Amino acid sequence: MARSNAPPLEPTSRRWALLAGASCLLPLLLQLPLQIALTIAGAGIGVGVLSWRKPLPALLRLIMVLALVGTVLVLTRFAIGRDTGCALLAAMFALKPSETYTLRDARSLIGFALFGPFATFLLDQGPLSLILGLAAALFALATLQRLAEVEARPEPGRAVEPALSPWQRLGAISRLVGIGLPLALAVFWLFPRLGSPLWGVPERALARPGLSDKMAPGEMVDLMNDETVTLRARFRGATPPTSQMYWRGPVLWNFDGRQWTQPRWFRGLPPAPVRSSRVLWDYDLEVEATDDRQFVALDLPRAAPPNSRLSLDHGIYAEQTLTSLTRWHLQSSPPANYEPELRETMRRAALALPEGYNPRTLALAQRWRRELGGNDAAIVERAMTMIHREFAYTLTTPLLGRHSVDEFLFDQKAGFCEHFSSSFVVLMRSAGIPARVVTGYAGGYYNRIGDYWLVRRSDAHAWAEVWLQGRGWVRVDPTAAVAPERIYDTLADRAPGASGLFGSIGAVTPLFNLSDWMRRGWNDFVLGFDANRQQRLLQPFGVDRLDSTRLIVLFVLFASVAGLWMIWLSSRGERERDPVLRAWHALGRRYRRLGLEREPHEPALAWAERVGKARPDLAIGLLQLSQHFSDWRYAGGQAGRREARELRNELVRALRVHRPGRTGERR
Repeated sequence: MARSNAPPLEPTSRRWALLAGASCLLPLLLQLPLQIALTIAGAGIGVGVLSWRKPLPALLRLIMVLALVGTVLVLTRFAIGRDTGCALLAAMFALKPSETYTLRDARSLIGFALFGPFATFLLDQGPLSLILGLAAALFALATLQRLAEVEARPEPGRAVEPALSPWQRLGAISRLVGIGLPLALAVFWLFPRLGSPLWGVPERALARPGLSDKMAPGEMVDLMNDETVTLRARFRGATPPTSQMYWRGPVLWNFDGRQWTQPRWFRGLPPAPVRSSRVLWDYDLEVEATDDRQFVALDLPRAAPPNSRLSLDHGIYAEQTLTSLTRWHLQSSPPANYEPELRETMRRAALALPEGYNPRTLALAQRWRRELGGNDAAIVERAMTMIHREFAYTLTTPLLGRHSVDEFLFDQKAGFCEHFSSSFVVLMRSAGIPARVVTGYAGGYYNRIGDYWLVRRSDAHAWAEVWLQGRGWVRVDPTAAVAPERIYDTLADRAPGASGLFGSIGAVTPLFNLSDWMRRGWNDFVLGFDANRQQRLLQPFGVDRLDSTRLIVLFVLFASVAGLWMIWLSSRGERERDPVLRAWHALGRRYRRLGLEREPHEPALAWAERVGKARPDLAIGLLQLSQHFSDWRYAGGQAGRREARELRNELVRALRVHRPGRTGERR
C-alpha cells in the first residue's frame, strides 16, 4: 500500500538514480578480486536490463539474491572479513535496481549506494579511490536534488521553473560541498589524533599477496607475477649496488619434505650476535600495508626501529599489524661475523631433514663430504659450480613429486629461486652443513623523479644462508650462480616500459615514474599524516611540538572561522547567485546617502511608497522598477527559457542604470 502511494519514478530520473548508484559501486568493485568484481558487475547490468520495463517477480528476485550471495561466498572461500563483507555489500547493491520504481525507492537506492565509497576506504585509501568516491558522492547528491525538484513540481497547468542542466546541477552541488570544505580540512589537520585507533579494523578475509612465513611449491611464482608496490626506500647518503640489495624477510627453518615454514617460537628470542662491517646504509622505508607484522629490511639491520623488534634471525616485527602505510628509519650493514657460535638447539634445527625423502641428494652430499675431507666451504663451492655448469633458470616448470629435491637436482635441472634455494639448503643439510632459507626481495627500481628506490612484489626472491666455522651465517644465492646463457623465461627485466608496445623507446617509463612519485606524495601528505606528524605540524613556524591542549585550541579557532564562513555563505543564499537579486540589493544601497535605504524586512512596493512620500521626485521611476521586480520575483510568468533569460537581463540592466540623481534629485 505504501508503495502505491509513492510518486512514480519517471524514466529520466530513474536513469539518474541508476547511474549515480553505478558510480558509487565502481570504486568498490575496483578493489575487489577481478573474478568477484566481474560477477557482481554482470549481475547488476543484467538486473537493470531485465527490470527496466516492469518489476521482476518476487520469487525470481529471491533466487537471484541467493545465487549471487552464494557465488560470492564460494569465490571468497567462505572467509569472513573485510573483503567478504564488502563483496556482499556490492552484491546486494547490484540487485537493488530490481525494486526501484518510485521516488522513495530511488532515494533508498542512493542512500544505500553511498555506503559503496565508504566501504572502499576499508580496502584502499589511494588517490584514485578518493577521486572516484568524491565524484560518486557529488553525482549522488545531484541526483537527490533532482528527485527533490521532481517531487516539488506543482500540479499540471501551473508554471514550472526551467530545469537545470546536468552540469549546472553538478556545479550547484559542488558549491555546496565547497562551503563545508574548510571545516573538513580543519578536522583533518587539527582535530587531535590518537596514536592508535579506538577500535581495530577487521582483518582482511582475502590475504594480501606478499611474503609469507612459509614457502610451498608454486607460491613464489604467483608473487613474482604481481607488480604491486611493496615498499619505497630513500637512502641518506651512499646507496648500495643493486646486486647487494637483498631485502631480508621471513627466515624458514623447518622442512617437511614439501614446504618450508618459519618456527613462530623463534620470534620471541633475542637477536643472534652479529659484528657489522664498516659499510653503513642509512635509509628510510615506506612500507605498504600487508596485514602482517613482519616487514623487510636491507640485509642485515643493525637494530630495530622504534615500535618494532628484532627476532632471533634478524627479522623485524612491528608492534602493531601493518594495516596501513608505515614509515621506518633503519640502518643496515653487511655482517662481518654473524653468530660465530651456533647453539646446539639452533644447529639441530638448521640440520633437520624429514626421513624418507630425497635419497639421491643425501648420497651425493655424503660423497662430497668424503671426497672434500669435510671442508664445508669447499662443499658450498662445489654445489655452486655444479649449478653454474648444469642448471638453467626458467619459470615454466612442472610440479615436482614426493622427492622434489632429487627430481630438481638430477632430472629437471631447471627452475627459479624457490627450487634453487630449497634444493641447495637440503643439499647442504645432507652434507652436515647448517643451512636455512631466507625469503624477501632482491634489487629494486630507481625512480629518478622522486630519487627513491621502488620494490615490488615481483622482486620477490629466496636465497640461502649456510653456517661456516669462524664466519657464522653466510649468504649464498644459488639462483645467481646460473650461467647467463641458460637463463630462460625470466622476469628479471622489471623496469616499466622496458618491454611491450613502447619498450623500444621507453615512453612508458617517465609516465610510470611520475605516477608513482605522485602516489608517494599522496602517501606522505595524506596517508602518512599520523599523530606524531600532527604534533610537529608547526615546526616550520618555530613550534617544536603541539600538545593536545594546543591542538584543541587551534581546532576550535579554525573550526569557528570555518563555521562562520559557512553561515555567511549560506545566509547569502540565492540572492547572491541570482543577478536580479544582486542588482536589486545594490539599488537599495544607492539610496543610503539619502537616508532612504530599504530595510531588510521591507517589501519592494512598500519601500517605493515610502521613498515616494519622502521624495516625490524619485517616486515614479522607483515605483515602476519595484513593480517590475515584484512581478519577476513572485508572479511566476509563463515565459519560456529563452524569453525568461531575456526578461531577466533587461531587468538587471534597468536596475543597474537607475540612480536617484537621474530622476530629478535636488542639490
